[in-house]
Amino acid sequence: MLDSLTRTRLSAMMFLEFFVWGAWFVTLGTYLAANLEASGSQIALAFLTQSLGAILAPFIVGLIADRFFAAQRILGVLHLFSAVMLFLAGRQDDFGGFFVFALLAMISFMPTLALANSISFRRMESPEKQFPSVRVFGTIGWIIAGLLIGWLGWESGGALQHTFVMAAIGSALLGIYAFTLPHTPPEQSDGPPTVRDVLGLDALALLTSRSYLVFFIASILICIPLAFYYNFTNLYLNEIGVPRAAAVQSLGQVSEVLFLLVMPLMLKKLGIKRTLLIGMLAWAARYALFAFGDAGSLIWLVILGLVLHGVCYDFFFVAGQIYTDRFAPAKVRSAAQGLISLATYGVGLLIGSLISGPIVDAFLASDGTHDWLTIWLIPAALAVLVTVFFAALFREKETVKAADVPA
Repeated sequence: MLDSLTRTRLSAMMFLEFFVWGAWFVTLGTYLAANLEASGSQIALAFLTQSLGAILAPFIVGLIADRFFAAQRILGVLHLFSAVMLFLAGRQDDFGGFFVFALLAMISFMPTLALANSISFRRMESPEKQFPSVRVFGTIGWIIAGLLIGWLGWESGGALQHTFVMAAIGSALLGIYAFTLPHTPPEQSDGPPTVRDVLGLDALALLTSRSYLVFFIASILICIPLAFYYNFTNLYLNEIGVPRAAAVQSLGQVSEVLFLLVMPLMLKKLGIKRTLLIGMLAWAARYALFAFGDAGSLIWLVILGLVLHGVCYDFFFVAGQIYTDRFAPAKVRSAAQGLISLATYGVGLLIGSLISGPIVDAFLASDGTHDWLTIWLIPAALAVLVTVFFAALFREKETVKAADVPA
């Protein structure tokens, strides 16, 4: 079993990991629109840096963590570099300069998500039961970041550039702390490394299972509508007049904490397919609630949509990470986590960012406001279509287990 000291150390790692992300990413759209006068397409382009980082993540993790160097050391180096890039990004006064440093920050940050998961899973005998209670501290870190932004009044005071300093400090702290984490050496393997090993391509063997392939494709498709949430929710909340929007938005992470705690029970009672389906349906419901909500008498619709984030994220992303770890061969588990990050934060969000920006710009009125009703109904419809695809083709019992996947 996972001892209390190791659990505490892993929990602190998760707290800092997601504090760094939430410290600047939640309010990024509002910052760019207010401080750099960015258009919707430019805002989407800035969020696309996350996707580019995620696309490179499997190669970085597969090259380094699975074969040659201890995962916790690579985690430390990447976070120290990201800290510098985040600090410099917040000091730019034009979108071009900002984009360069944000891209470098994300290229170094996105692989750390898979590394943090890998470090945690390697210390657990039963990840399905033990991982959610560790991962929940990442959500708490994201919540604390949002609450700090709201408490300090950086949105209403036009001081969102400070979020980059806060994120840089958190990243530097994690970079140093990572070197004290439990030693997580590369998995031992027979024979010299091949090109396939170096690039982490053995994780692609998971796709020989029809149902895992369906899950992988659905992961890409469902993240297309997700881009609308990540890229424009904070801008939407501020534009319709919700006070302290970043703090209010953290209600989504509060619900994420609650649903993380019941995740082991849900997986046991519902199985992976129904758990994932509930997550995808919740995405469609969230966008519909945003479409018809406002900052007045219908604010409860907006709040409910935010609270649904816990179901959206935990029942798809966290369940998917556990599902992937369950079936990945031991020597490529880090690469497998990187592969699913590629599908979700990489390809899916990249396509979603390219689509969402022009759509938001298309529904911009002459007075500078947006037709949010139409905007939110588009990702709602997309989420419904993906849910139907997954429900029709995924067969949980057909999934190939780790022992059956060729190494």
